[in-house]
Amino acid sequence: MKIAVMGAAGRMGRELIRVIAAEPGCTISGATEAAGSSLLGQDIGTLAGLEPIGTTISSDAAAVITGSDVIIDFTVPKASVEFARLAAKSKTAAVIGTTGFDAASDAAIADAAKTTAIVKAGNMSLGVNLLVALARQAAAALGNDFDIEIVEMHHRMKVDAPSGTALMLGEAAASGRGVKLDDRSVRGRDGLTGQRRRGDIGFAALRGGTVVGEHTVIFAGDGEQIELTHRATDRGIFARGAVKAALWTNGRAPGLYNMADVLGISL
Repeated sequence: MKIAVMGAAGRMGRELIRVIAAEPGCTISGATEAAGSSLLGQDIGTLAGLEPIGTTISSDAAAVITGSDVIIDFTVPKASVEFARLAAKSKTAAVIGTTGFDAASDAAIADAAKTTAIVKAGNMSLGVNLLVALARQAAAALGNDFDIEIVEMHHRMKVDAPSGTALMLGEAAASGRGVKLDDRSVRGRDGLTGQRRRGDIGFAALRGGTVVGEHTVIFAGDGEQIELTHRATDRGIFARGAVKAALWTNGRAPGLYNMADVLGISL
């Protein structure tokens, strides 16, 4: 498969190049960075610390997408929406690991998925997606007798909060309880907040150091507490999951998919 990496100069972009280069049956068909980047024209192999590959970084996203079977995108919401639009236009599949979308951006990507296969997930790792399934099952089994709090920590450079993964976990917990997360979500607390409302799902976001990603779902009941935790220590797990998703899109019908579809697990 011909796979393009959008935003290739970032940490995830470089990791993706290394993973794709080592994957049998795959070739890196293109890579992009924003116009004006000092890295335009550089060989992507050299960029990722490998031997030269012969493909250079371009600012022409439309040409890169058109020349690829699938793109992998870990950039920013505004760029991801445009890449999804271009992918739909050229019938190129897309794997989107970007987080921080608003409702309008989500709707635009869903519209693009009417024309091409798009895998969109707040986290691409197998472990996290299993954690999502467990969180849903636990929320359904324990009910409102247990308070749910979701705590996440990431490196100091992360710009959105709560993380996309934390929101995935919150959606799963809300689904397990048969409610909408937007109706029960509490994003941080400060000052005299009053007692905790029964049935709320709380979020706390921590930032610091070089933490790749840590997520804990806490179920706190009377006299007992259950914690489900996932810790990522290697950014490569997300890149490997994204490449697995890219391969999965081969021959897939248009539609908006997630990692549960890719992995064949029920969330």
